[in-house]
Amino acid sequence: MKAGIVGLPNVGKSTLFNCLSNAKAQSANFPFCTIEPNIGVVNVPDTRLQKLEELVNPERVLPATVEIVDIAGLVKGASKGEGLGNQFLGNIRETDAILHVLRCFDNDNIVHVDGNVNPIRDKETIDMELQLKDLETVEKKLDKVKRAAKTGNKEAQKEESVLLKLKEGLEAGISVRALEFSEDDYNDYVKPSQLITDKPVLYVCNVDEGAAVSGNDYVNQVKEAVKDENAEVLVLAVGTEADINELDDYEERQLFLQDIGLDEPGSSKLIRSAYKLLNQQTYFTAGVKEVRAWTVDIGASAPQAAGVIHTDFEKGFIRAEVIAYDDYVSLGSEAKVKEAGKMRVEGKNYIVKDGDVMHFLFNV
Repeated sequence: MKAGIVGLPNVGKSTLFNCLSNAKAQSANFPFCTIEPNIGVVNVPDTRLQKLEELVNPERVLPATVEIVDIAGLVKGASKGEGLGNQFLGNIRETDAILHVLRCFDNDNIVHVDGNVNPIRDKETIDMELQLKDLETVEKKLDKVKRAAKTGNKEAQKEESVLLKLKEGLEAGISVRALEFSEDDYNDYVKPSQLITDKPVLYVCNVDEGAAVSGNDYVNQVKEAVKDENAEVLVLAVGTEADINELDDYEERQLFLQDIGLDEPGSSKLIRSAYKLLNQQTYFTAGVKEVRAWTVDIGASAPQAAGVIHTDFEKGFIRAEVIAYDDYVSLGSEAKVKEAGKMRVEGKNYIVKDGDVMHFLFNV
């Protein structure tokens, strides 16, 4: 699962990506590795993992990860191939969620492509380019479906009505994620179209250091503009975070954060928000060899969770032994949890909860 960082040129996308890539702010527990220059695998900061490490004292600890893609800056006309338009839209189509960076700071030394700072206009520029690309996709599909609908094909007629609704919405400047469909229509016709503006979005307001804690007028404008979108708005002083990352000493970094009124790096919050945006949750395995965070979709069953470790675990799944994270921590060990009768045995229909500590029995 990948989250893509998008925005106009010079809004702080690459600085943010590099911030996540250094990830020194999470100290040595959360290193980062780069697959290629614009794709990075970032560890998800999780205090629960550290707590389990203290209790189990394993040989190694492995956190959950999320993939972040730094996508080239977009300009007006990208949907027609302007700038790096086609490459940009190709890259964004391959991601599962969008981290939309908006410039919410004044600085005469950093040129704005449109001459002045206006995050709402910037947001609309990008929205429009993505909507135009989606409209192109929908119209192509509609041409094919219309021919089948004319022959009286009921399935094609149903799809045609959904595509027409998509077309109307996009022409009115409404992103697909803000349109309402029945569950069946969405799953049968909207989801398979893989439309860019259907992807979940998180707005990242890039502010200066003084606005890192409580935002500013630009941030308030963004919050007002997206209030109907069911999207989270995160305030991040990207430049300041980059400065913090330059400090080698963990204590110095913590002092710097305290000075500006933050209890943890904003990049940590961003990584966790991206993880949530991708509809991901974590379960743990805890043994003396290894304490590890595993990533599963929210709503995954026990066999699906087992399959993340190895496909054989899913095929031959018998049952799962499950301990709630809070029980594990409050009682202090697996043995004590068993003594207290708090370990549960769950079957194939069990839906995994975030933070479950699990052990699988399987037969191949």
